[in-house]
Amino acid sequence: MLPFRARFWIVAPTVGALAGLLYGSIFGGEPLVTAIRGIFIGAPLMLYERGLLARRWRELTRRAATPVFAVATLATYIAMIVLGNAVAGTILHRGFGVMADARSAMMMTETGFAYALGISALATFVFRVRELMGPRVFASLLVGRYHRPITEERIFLFLDVAGSTRFAEEHGDLAAQSWLGAIFAALALPVHRARGSIDDYVGDMALVSWSMERGTRDAACLRCVFDFVRSIEAGSESWTARFGAVPAFRAALHCGPVVTAEIGLERRKIAYFGDALNTTSRLEGLAKELDVPVIVSGDLLDRLGPLPADLRAVDLGLRPVRGRKEPLRIAAVREVGVDRIPGLAGAGARQKS
Repeated sequence: MLPFRARFWIVAPTVGALAGLLYGSIFGGEPLVTAIRGIFIGAPLMLYERGLLARRWRELTRRAATPVFAVATLATYIAMIVLGNAVAGTILHRGFGVMADARSAMMMTETGFAYALGISALATFVFRVRELMGPRVFASLLVGRYHRPITEERIFLFLDVAGSTRFAEEHGDLAAQSWLGAIFAALALPVHRARGSIDDYVGDMALVSWSMERGTRDAACLRCVFDFVRSIEAGSESWTARFGAVPAFRAALHCGPVVTAEIGLERRKIAYFGDALNTTSRLEGLAKELDVPVIVSGDLLDRLGPLPADLRAVDLGLRPVRGRKEPLRIAAVREVGVDRIPGLAGAGARQKS
């Protein structure tokens, strides 16, 4: 399967072409002409909104005050629409003989411009809502999957940022919030690659979950943790220059049945209820107590089966877990042959197999 970014370079022109064909069916026009114009107008706008085109400019405008952001975004859309239409017109004239001259081919009607701007605004709104809710939550709410509570088995990961309180004391709450925001933003891609879902943020902790089938495939839930750590380590110089510290983490993973349902009225979200979620939270506290960077329940290890050759589980025995009658078998997981795991908190990160 192609990576997400590669797939979007295919999705964006396809959606642009469909938008162009829709315009042709409503206002009239040759399908070839409207489809090509749709590709060259719609695709750049979608790629821009996904951060795949003019990324620095997009990040700069998003950090600006809301009025400045709105004006800059509108100007960017207009420039992309005009330029995209000009490129499409040139191709249509020279490649397909459309219009008597290139200038006429590059002209755009007021209706066409308004349509392109309106569709772009609608697509942007959908993208922003999707980003706010998360892809899985957005899709589930859209189709009403959890409109009625259901029972399902899920894998949960509690990823805790170590030392956040000390960072806030040294740098202030605003700097700490920026630091956590950057960390959680960096978490998005590893979670996406592992086909998981970031379901919530609670203080300095992120809650990630998987369906059992997705999370157990090639130990994706475990690989997500180490993939994230590697991405942080690769940018360690940037983290140090920007924040004065490279983030470190503790991770706890567990699985089990939960009840999943939509809750809320004015602000709806998908919530989980059950012992599995509570136990994962307790394991995160146990990881801190035992000074272990990555802790996994025996229940999850049994479902994962034999771990990939590059991962190793170290049995930590049966441990009492608050809220459970029976002790829980737990293990520490680390990469084979790694002397120190950068970015992972705890003495266990310095062991060597």
